[in-house]
This record gives sequence, C-alpha cells and structure tokens, in this order.
Amino acid sequence: MSAPVASAAAVTVADRVRVALRLQFGALVDPVGADDLLSDALGDRYDSLAALECVCRIESTFGIEVDFVEHDIRHHFSTLRLIAEFVAERLEDLAVLGGATDS
Repeated sequence: MSAPVASAAAVTVADRVRVALRLQFGALVDPVGADDLLSDALGDRYDSLAALECVCRIESTFGIEVDFVEHDIRHHFSTLRLIAEFVAERLEDLAVLGGATDS
C-alpha cells in the first residue's frame, strides 16, 4: 500500500518556505528547526548577501514584496517560523487588498 499523497491545500506556508530555502542552501536546511536562528544553524552560509538572496527567493516564490524600510528584515528573516509567519501575513494582506479591488 502506498503512502497518501498530500494535496496542494495540505502544504503549509512553512513547508513552502523550507522548500524555497532548500533550493538556496541545499540539505543544510533539513535539520534546521522552526525556531533555530538561521545565522546559527547555517553559520557563514547565512551572511548578509545570503539573507538578501533569501528575501528575493521568498518574494519570487510567494509573489509578495518585502519593503526593506517598513519591514524589520533582520527579525522576520531570522528563523523559518518567523519567515513563514511574515509570508502568511503578507499573503493575507494581498488577499484582502485583492478582494477590495475586485468590488
């Protein structure tokens, strides 16, 4: 008997964040816990340039825009959980704003 296949709806924002970061950092992301500081878990691999690339990857993966002035990037992109929460908030904002422009 084969294992059940997760539907697209069952894939969480956190799962998608981890997949996006795995594309950037490879298997180094696999053991990283949701609340582990990326700078500690990835060491020199998560320097300022890598963090900027991470922001760009998240923007392109989720179709969101990160405002470097308005958003506290050092906080929101410090752990996998915080990235996922940030993305979920931005997606909710887009859904609300998108719904408001359709009426």
